[in-house]
Order: sequence, then C-alpha cells, then structure tokens
Amino acid sequence: MKNIAIIPARGGSKRLPNKNSLLLNGIPLIGHSIMYALNNKTIIDAVFVSTDDEKIKKIAIKYGAKVIDRPTELSGDLEPTVSALKHCLESINDESIENVILLQPTNPLRPENLLREAYQVYTENCYDSLFTVTRNNQKFGKIVNNKFVPFNYEIGQRSQDLEPLFFENGLLYITNSKSIKNGEIISKNAFPFITDHIFAQVDIDTKEDFDYAEYLCKIHNS
Repeated sequence: MKNIAIIPARGGSKRLPNKNSLLLNGIPLIGHSIMYALNNKTIIDAVFVSTDDEKIKKIAIKYGAKVIDRPTELSGDLEPTVSALKHCLESINDESIENVILLQPTNPLRPENLLREAYQVYTENCYDSLFTVTRNNQKFGKIVNNKFVPFNYEIGQRSQDLEPLFFENGLLYITNSKSIKNGEIISKNAFPFITDHIFAQVDIDTKEDFDYAEYLCKIHNS
C-alpha cells in the first residue's frame, strides 16, 4: 500500500452525543468520509477507521472500511489526533505506506475533486504535508480594558481591502508517514491548499453545525 486514508472517530462526544453515527442525509456521519475515500480508489489504497466504539465499528465495516481498535488511553477528549494516526500505522505495520490522508468525520462534505487536485499538488512538489485552508473576510479584533481593538483592519476600512487571513478548514490533510511517526500532521513546510467551497464552512461539533450541514445537503442535492 502506498496511500491510506485514516478516519479517526471516537465514540464519546459531549456537545453532540453520538455525532459520528448520526444520520446526515440518510447516511451515518462517518459514512460520508468513508464513501469519499472509496470514491478515490485511484489515489487511496485502503481506508481505515480508528475507533473505540462498537457502533461506529459496525458502521465502518458496513460501509467498506477496515477498523483499527483504538485503546482507551488514546480516546480521551484531550488526546491529539496524531496519536490515533500513529497507532494506526503501528497496528498496520506496513513499511510500504508512504502517505496518510486524514479525513475527519466532522467534515463530512467535500468538493468532489478536492482530493484529486490536492494530491496532484502534493506529489508534484514533493511536500511533506498539505492541508486545506479557506480565506476569511471577517473583521477581527480583541477586547482590551472593555475597548474593541481591531486586529486585521483599521476602523472604516472596507472588507474587500483587508489583508488576506485564512483558517484551517479541516476538509483534508495529506502527510507522509515519516512525519506522522514523528508526531506531526502539519509539518513545518506544509503546503496550505486554498479551497473556498461552501463545504469548508462545515465542521460539526454542535446541533447547530449538524443542522447547517443538513441544509447544505438539501440545497446541494436539489
């Protein structure tokens, strides 16, 4: 195997209970990422779900993924995602794996050609890692001593004249296995791949996030 997709999906979720198994547009949340990976078989050789939850495990197998049982000590709220990825690589124990494609189940909606376009950039430029970002056009500031202090603009400045700021949207990460083993998903020389698709606004942690994703599914499929 050269490229594998890993989808980390814990069972515990405080703000939106059982979110990874909730039905979004009739499909379990985790199923969307599995299906996306399987629809990119020209790039991805195998799809793995890392989970500590039996229900998620059954869903993953049903949708065609292989399952890595994640230990309890790697399933806490404060445990970084890279720990699950490292554990997966150790469990698979296949030195032929060159790259890991991280697909977070909380970002279930992705542009169809995103992986194909991002992987081409990643391979042609021999990057250690790549992650997707989106431009933010909001005016940010800090509150200091009960006063608003602009951060990325001056009072009266037009939004279209702002210096570009970007946020990590979570849609897609590609990282070589060596970096993962060294504890990095985003390396120091990681390439920020810009995508301004509306799906970049979806990151499900709350009921409101989930409702917004359902709304986008309806208008996108209509």
